[in-house]
Formats: sequence, structure tokens, C-alpha cells
Amino acid sequence: MGTDTVRTETAGPAGERLREQRGWYFYDWACSVYSTSVLTVFLGPYLTSVAEKAADAEGFVHPLGIPVRTGSFFAYSVSLSVIVAVLMMPLVGAAADRTGRKKPLLAAAAYTGAAATTAMFFLDGDRYLLGGLLLVVANAAQSVAMMLYNSYLPQIAPPEERDAVSSRGWAFGYAAGSLVLIANLVLYTGHESFGLSESAAVRICLASAGLWWGAFALVPLRRLRDRRSEQRTSGGSTGEPTAPGFRQLAATVRGMRRHPLTLAFLLAYLVYNDGIQTVISQASVYGSEELGLGQSTLIVAVLLVQVLAVAGALGMGRLARAYGAKRTILGSLVAWTVTLAAGYFLPAGAPVWFFVLAAGIGLVLGGSQALSRSLFSHLVPPGKEAEYFSAYEMSDRGMSWLGPLLFGLTYQLTGSYRDAILSLVAFFVIGFALLARVQVRQAITDAGNPVPERI
Repeated sequence: MGTDTVRTETAGPAGERLREQRGWYFYDWACSVYSTSVLTVFLGPYLTSVAEKAADAEGFVHPLGIPVRTGSFFAYSVSLSVIVAVLMMPLVGAAADRTGRKKPLLAAAAYTGAAATTAMFFLDGDRYLLGGLLLVVANAAQSVAMMLYNSYLPQIAPPEERDAVSSRGWAFGYAAGSLVLIANLVLYTGHESFGLSESAAVRICLASAGLWWGAFALVPLRRLRDRRSEQRTSGGSTGEPTAPGFRQLAATVRGMRRHPLTLAFLLAYLVYNDGIQTVISQASVYGSEELGLGQSTLIVAVLLVQVLAVAGALGMGRLARAYGAKRTILGSLVAWTVTLAAGYFLPAGAPVWFFVLAAGIGLVLGGSQALSRSLFSHLVPPGKEAEYFSAYEMSDRGMSWLGPLLFGLTYQLTGSYRDAILSLVAFFVIGFALLARVQVRQAITDAGNPVPERI
């Protein structure tokens, strides 16, 4: 079997490195508004209402002649966007590593997503097909762009800086999401005083996320730079054209089998991140259906999570410097378990206690995600950053289906959302056990990277 010789240019002098890092933070600042305002708050209910206007007497729309309940159209569109992203990410990641030209690919993905989001301004009347198409394009482009963005981390930060740099990036993203969400909520709740209909206010909120995304993406695209990657293979297939879609994904996974400890970390991350993503998506359902809380309370809770996630990401970044990223992540998984267990006992009709739950989620949310990203960056062989981060991004966005399934099945069997939310504890317990078994220092050595003093 052939061996690869890989050399990738990394961060240069401190001043130049700091400039790149500051530029890198701004992509989180640019794109997180899409995740917060568009996906989490406004688009789901609005696209459903648009589909309802186009529905037949039985409540179905018929995209491509397929009968779909209006209440399912948004979820199906998100699922389709994940399939498109899974096809695209390995392809783009391998091309980025092979050519060393990530920035043009990042620009193409970012501005495709920003343009699709901005075009949501025209989503009025019964144009549900337009809304579904724009959602698929924007969400898939966001996934591809985030994969490329994440793959810059090991190139712009030496090992001892990555936890802090990753944490600051997440903090920037949550800060931007909070800022724009506040402005959007002012516009939405006071739309009549601005002379706008509710529909027009929502469409402005959606489009503003796209404009924000496109405007601030200019900062990282000006400051980040491409790096040459030389790969010389004896008897391998490095020089072959990139295989399409799932074939490239299979090739990536086969290559990762040479680094079983990296795969072991990815498996642990897949499990506990599935729990994190399910809590994010189902907390509002728990609040409205089980606790009887109103929409305004739920929106304030989302905003509280965003604000406290900034402090949580920065605070856990500091803990990682003292105790190492792995131990800090393990501690965060314990905190997730305690938070969910406490959520089981929340009294109905008590917004204050739901806000306490939201605060607990916010404090561990940003740090769990930031430190997982930085820890994984140590386990990636040099020259394979984008390809490996395509697998990481699919774990983050494309594989989080088991948690919602378990949540739904538990509710179906017990009729209790309390039991359903408690069932998610399993993901954090299993994820903790899997991560604890990963020999991180050996994994870093096997990947050919220097081992930080604390990891």
C-alpha cells in the first residue's frame, strides 16, 4: 500500500496569524444569523403558512405531483437540503484539499447561500415551492461553507491556540445571532407601527439575514489566504479526479480507517451532538406542548440561549486551557445530563423556570460545540483538513436523525413530553463513555500533528 507525503503551509508570524484569526471569526459572525433568525425562529412557521395558502381542501400541497401535508413541507425541505449537502461536502472538501484553493469555494458557497436567503423576501402569497427551493439551496450552501470554514482552523492556529480561537469564533456567531434577532423581534412585534403587514415584516427579517451574511463574509474572504498543499502518493490515488458524491464520501471514510482513533472521536461526537441538536430543535415543543408556554416566552428563551452561549463558549475555552479540551467536553456532557434531568421536573406554566433551563443550555451549548471542533482539528492529518471536516460537518448537520426519532417514539409510547425529553440523556451518557475511551494524545500523534501540553 502506498504512503502519502503531505506538506501544508500553516500559520505564519504572530501578527499575520492574528489578522487571519480575526478575519476567520467574522464568518461565524456573518452566517450564524441565518441559523438563528431564519431556521430557528421565522422560516418554519412562515413557510408552513405559505404552503397552507396553496393547499387543497384536505390540507395537502402537491410538489411534483407528490401529496405532502402542509405541516410537513418545511421538515421535508430541510431533509432534502441535508441530502444535497451530504452529496456536495465530500466532493468540495476533496477538491479543496487537492487544489489548496479553499477561498474561492468558500466564497461560492457563502454567496450562494446569502443570495438564496436574501431572495426569501419574494416568498409571499402561495409561493411555497419557491420557499422550499430557496431553503434547500441556502441550507446546503451553508453546510458546505461551514465545512470549508472549519477546515481553516488547523491552518490559522497552532495547537496551543485552537481551543481559544474556536471558542471565540462560536462566541462571535452567537453574539451576531443575538444582535440581529433583537432587531428582527422589534420589527416583527411592532410591524404595525412601521406600516408593515406581518408577512412583510417576516420577509424583511428573512432577507436581512441574507444581506448580513453576504456583507460580513467579505471580511474573512479578504483576510484568509489559500495555502499550498503538496501530496505525493506512491501507488495511491491522490492524483485521480475527485469521485462524485457518495463515492467520494466512501473514499474519505476508507482513508479515515487508517486513523481509527480519529474515527472513534467522530463516533463519540456523532452521538452526543445528536443529543445537542435534538434538544435545540425540540425544546420549544417541550415548552409549548408540555409546559403550556406562549410564543413570546419561547422566543425570549431562544434569545437567552444565544446571549449566554457567548459567555459559555468563552468560559469553556478558558477551562480548556487549564484542564484540556477533552476533560472540559466531558464536563459539559455531565452538565447537559444534569440540565435535562432538571428539565423533567419543570412545573407547567412557569416561564421563569423555563428561562433557567434555557440559561443552562446556553452556558454549555457554545462551549461543547467550540471545543469539539478544536479537538477534532488536532486529529486531522495535514493536507486533509477539508476532506476530514466534511465528515465532521455531516456528523454535525447530516446525521442528527436518531435523537428526534427517539424523542418521537418515546412520546408516542408514553404520551409524555417529559419522558421524551428525559430519553435524550442517553445520548450524553453514551457520548461521554465513548469520548472517555478515546486516547486523544495517541490520536494526535497518529495523525502526524504535534501534541499540545494540555489536550
